[in-house]
Amino acid sequence: MKRGFAIYLAFLLFLTCFLGWYLTRPKVLTIGLFAGSNWNVPEGDSYALLEEAIKRFEAEHPGVTVKYVSGIRKEDYSEWLAERLLKGEEPDIFVVPGEDFNLYASIGALQPLDRSMNGDGAFDPSVYYPGALDYGRYQGVSYALPLGAVTTLMFVNKTLLAQEGIPIPDNNWTWQDFLRICKAVTKDTDGDGRLDQFGVYDYTWRKAALTNDVQIFAEDGKSADFTDSRMEEVMRFMLELHAVSGGQEVTAKDFDMGRVAFRPFTFAEYRTYKPYPWRIKKYSTFEWDCIKLPAGPSGSNSSIMQVMLVGISARSSEPRLAWEFLKTVCYDPAIQEMMLTKSQGLPVRRDVVESARAQALFTATTPGSEAMNLKTVSEVIADSRTEPKFPRYKEAMNLADNRIFHAVQENTSLSNALSQVQKEINIYLQR
Repeated sequence: MKRGFAIYLAFLLFLTCFLGWYLTRPKVLTIGLFAGSNWNVPEGDSYALLEEAIKRFEAEHPGVTVKYVSGIRKEDYSEWLAERLLKGEEPDIFVVPGEDFNLYASIGALQPLDRSMNGDGAFDPSVYYPGALDYGRYQGVSYALPLGAVTTLMFVNKTLLAQEGIPIPDNNWTWQDFLRICKAVTKDTDGDGRLDQFGVYDYTWRKAALTNDVQIFAEDGKSADFTDSRMEEVMRFMLELHAVSGGQEVTAKDFDMGRVAFRPFTFAEYRTYKPYPWRIKKYSTFEWDCIKLPAGPSGSNSSIMQVMLVGISARSSEPRLAWEFLKTVCYDPAIQEMMLTKSQGLPVRRDVVESARAQALFTATTPGSEAMNLKTVSEVIADSRTEPKFPRYKEAMNLADNRIFHAVQENTSLSNALSQVQKEINIYLQR
């Protein structure tokens, strides 16, 4: 009896010591992130926002250290992360490239977040733009939270329009307004027989399809539909737009020299090239600004939204702490607000973007942008779509680009061209 009691006391002592060690031991969270901008623009300190989040988190969680590996280039990051996952050495929390998200969610590499989201009284998912939050879902389950986003706007050469006596379109403009202005400004200004002033550069059928409510791919990415009547409207419009320049190629040099009225521009590019010193290096010879994309007859002044996602490894040994850190990075209003001062992206919390303080910060950090209203930008984000995330999306779209480019160049029958594109894309997707 005495021996049994002694064993019980020894076990109790061991358990107490173990729990004391477990609860007080130093804890380390690891983060996976690449260097540079997620939006493909120059960025001074790509770790500034993360380091501020780490600073706040460590202050609120004594005994916890957050570490990250610096210097991984964005173009190498996807492969780096895949190797870590194969070795079982992935970080606790990591940026999930959009093109890899469905794969990682489907193979169980990411921790489902719904239980944490629903069970955390300090977390309200309704503050996010719905499209940004949905981008982190796979088959109805949340596997990642959005950190930041950018949308596409239309760059307007205000100087060129003023020279032609054309007012800047408002944000409700349409394809017909767009086409009319492109026809009006496209001309030979020096009398050498060649066009040297143009309406638009780098406007593709994808932008037109987006603003005409065309949805090409099935959700599972196994089929595509290019024969919808709205897609035929896109093709007719692109043929008209292409005809304005008589087939003469408009180049980036033409645009940089102020000879082009319009060009699609991401919000990250706007924030990069609007202030000094990039403003001096580029587009210094003319005044410019950005407005919404023109709406098609079946669509709206919509835009495409790129979203940066962050998820938690399903094998993290510290899932509770990982959730807390994920919240700090992707949800904390102060960190979200810092997207406006430490990066070229936009917060994904609507309440942050539409706040008076955000407008003041944006204006202060982006000189020359006084006319840009973040509430208008917020409308664009709310009306934006995200790109499909199935694995072969980019390759399928590149194939479609090639086929549609030739159809536009050769002015072939629309219905035949689109049927052929659909046939080839579906064969590719179903291999």
